[in-house]
Amino acid sequence: MTKRLLTAILPLCIALVLASAPLFAHHGNAAFDYNKKVTVSGTVIDFLWANPHSILRFDAKDDKGEVTHWVVEAGGPPDMARQGWAHNSFKPGDQVTVTVIQAKNGAPIGRFVGNDNIILNGKPFPAVSGSSSAGAPATPKS
Repeated sequence: MTKRLLTAILPLCIALVLASAPLFAHHGNAAFDYNKKVTVSGTVIDFLWANPHSILRFDAKDDKGEVTHWVVEAGGPPDMARQGWAHNSFKPGDQVTVTVIQAKNGAPIGRFVGNDNIILNGKPFPAVSGSSSAGAPATPKS
């Protein structure tokens, strides 16, 4: 009886493990040039608090007054919350200055360098001091 049950369940367990393998996949960092950090200022369009990455969209004006639409990714909500971020950290109309690792192709797409490189409405963001990587746990200031 036990052998029959094992032969029936074992293939099912193996199939379940194989089918769930893609859930553990994650995209790479190949799209970003880690030697190209840029600082950009602009006006927040919206902030998406979502897994696997939170997304900040903002408009930045260049010296000629032309608007560039930027999209910058951060970590997921659990990691970001430990660093002092929240679903309402950035609101439409807020003024931000961020340092990002830009896309290799020069597109206005980036990844946050770290919390210490974000200015929100003229003040350092967030209240919790972060590490050098958006997505890594932070240590509160004493």
